[in-house]
Amino acid sequence: MRLLTLLLLLFSFLPLSLERCFCKVTGSLDDCACDVETIDSFNNRNLFPKLQQLLSSDYFRFYKVKLNNPCPFWTDSGHCGLRDCAVKPCTASEVPEGLKSNSYKYSLEASKQTEECEMAEKLGAVNGSLSDETRLALLEWNRHDDEADRFCMHDDEDSPDAQYVDLLLNPERYTGYKGPEAWQIWNSIYEENCFKPYTVKRPLNPLVASSGDGEGRGFYSWLEGLCVEKRAFFRLVSGLHASINVHLSARYLLDDNWFERKWGHNVTEFQLRFDEELTKGEGPKRLRNLYFLYLIELRALAKVLPFFHRSSFQLFTGQQQQDTHNKELLLEILNLAKSFPLHFDETTLFTGDKKEAAKLKNDFKLTFKNISRIMDCVGCFKCRLWGKLQTQGLGTALKILFSEKQIESLPQSSSKKPSFQLSRQEIVSLFNAFGRISTSIRELENFRTFLSEFKQSD
Repeated sequence: MRLLTLLLLLFSFLPLSLERCFCKVTGSLDDCACDVETIDSFNNRNLFPKLQQLLSSDYFRFYKVKLNNPCPFWTDSGHCGLRDCAVKPCTASEVPEGLKSNSYKYSLEASKQTEECEMAEKLGAVNGSLSDETRLALLEWNRHDDEADRFCMHDDEDSPDAQYVDLLLNPERYTGYKGPEAWQIWNSIYEENCFKPYTVKRPLNPLVASSGDGEGRGFYSWLEGLCVEKRAFFRLVSGLHASINVHLSARYLLDDNWFERKWGHNVTEFQLRFDEELTKGEGPKRLRNLYFLYLIELRALAKVLPFFHRSSFQLFTGQQQQDTHNKELLLEILNLAKSFPLHFDETTLFTGDKKEAAKLKNDFKLTFKNISRIMDCVGCFKCRLWGKLQTQGLGTALKILFSEKQIESLPQSSSKKPSFQLSRQEIVSLFNAFGRISTSIRELENFRTFLSEFKQSD
């Protein structure tokens, strides 16, 4: 009944609401030196096409994940039974051989530690004839041993329950997963993991008016009193939420019959989630937070360039020509990210008193790790897949931003162990998560066009 009322309300003043989704999504962004228009032009014209090409390659399309982890916070009421919630894992024959070896090293540096490694046949593959000492040393390179630097929980890739998923065959889109169980996920994130005072109430359903003055200021006013770090944390979570909602609106099930299933842009759904009046002032703020998230992840890509630029690093799948091309494309994207003129300045975070800053940074990590664990409570497997990937990608971006010294001190020779490492799982999630944000920014241009055309035809 509530939804029907909102739909009737929407259509009653639709011509007046066309600008309201974007009426305040212009100009400079809070806590940043950048503006929305610069991001739109840079992403949509330059970065987006190249990134989509990279993400369609074998190295980045296959993601290893455990989707059957139990929810650590509350008792599951059962998984989603909708057919669009299902995830189709890969068979062994569908995964490139170069990705399946658990002992594979993602850089030549580890392999060069021994001449017994059969580099001619498989880059970084561990020969079974190696001594126990050498084998353990090499495996240690592959083991992601910088747990203290992580901002999110990682699945055990060696678990028999971990499976490869082809992301291109399991796209993020509207699945029909909604209602109290879905809202419980976001409510837990916002209410318990965003440094929000318990005295400030956020409605379980974002379509319900916030407490306060009826224009969204009642809920958002508490942010003004937070330190920049906690404010940034909330904006990252809100931006991620907004990005997911953009994807669901852009790939909505428009028609389902015996002959075909048609997916496409649902402008009404987009307005229900982002129109200023329908969301009581919250919608445009969500979109601005999406741009903020874009800047954070873009800055991480620029900062991590030295790690990938090393001649010893390879995007190995076992297909040499494709692997070489993909690394060239990857470096082109990273150099493009570095060229962005108005990057977010992460040096403004965790400054001041060293002891207090260290505690705040640790709280930041623990809270984000908690959010990554909540993803195992999502009942829809496809939603869980993309939720885990995107939170891990954002966590990897945060790890990069606060590992500047370690990245700068990366050894150029193979005689030293790198001071900074990324597992393949982190690499795949980092670029796919940014790919989702980049796609969201591109889709906003599509929705602006649809809304403009609708207004002109009215």
